[in-house]
Amino acid sequence: MTFWIVKIAATTLGETGGDAVSMSMSLGYLAATGIFAVIFLLAVAAQIAARRFHPFLYWTTIIATTTVGTTLADFADRSLGIGYSGGASLLFALLISSLAVWYHALGSVSVDTVSSPSAEMFYWVTIMFSQTLGTALGDWTADTAGLGYTGGAAVFGALLVLVAASYYWTRISRTALFWAAFILTRPLGAVVGDFLDKPVSAGGLALSRYSASAALLVFIVACIVFFPQEPASKRH
Repeated sequence: MTFWIVKIAATTLGETGGDAVSMSMSLGYLAATGIFAVIFLLAVAAQIAARRFHPFLYWTTIIATTTVGTTLADFADRSLGIGYSGGASLLFALLISSLAVWYHALGSVSVDTVSSPSAEMFYWVTIMFSQTLGTALGDWTADTAGLGYTGGAAVFGALLVLVAASYYWTRISRTALFWAAFILTRPLGAVVGDFLDKPVSAGGLALSRYSASAALLVFIVACIVFFPQEPASKRH
């Protein structure tokens, strides 16, 4: 349970942190994506090189995927002019392709098999695509579908409850449920992040992106420090 709470907080931080760099700092989506892509690649390289599980390194890499996912999705949706539905469709295709190539190459997409550099590379690339897709889905639900931030949060929260119920009361593949939950936490974090920092006139709380990001980071660090963390093979 702690893992998923931290995951939602990390995805929310990805939204507020990504927007802080691309919007509040006025760097734009492309430049911000370049900055976060470098951080993501460095974090993944460190994660793959590590010989054992390091909680802070793992969550740093997760946060890196959420920030690059935020700015990359915004770039695809807005700068490329393909819209939220177009961006979500493109990113869904990339995510499915990543999982298909991973399965074809190694025979499984279960996190239980993430024990080699090649499997871990597939793992992080797939996570990055899932985070980017989640951002596009969150924006599409809140804006294009007209549900707003609270409505979007309710939808994705309900879907996560459904996934949890399926985990406990059905025999649906645990691997499929893991990835479903992993993907759905991202749009939930996206709409919550937007709710925190968007203007009141747009349905948000108009909080500072910097202060919201700092508060979320403190919360994540506290969870890592005070609650046991486990490697990927034990998370589902």
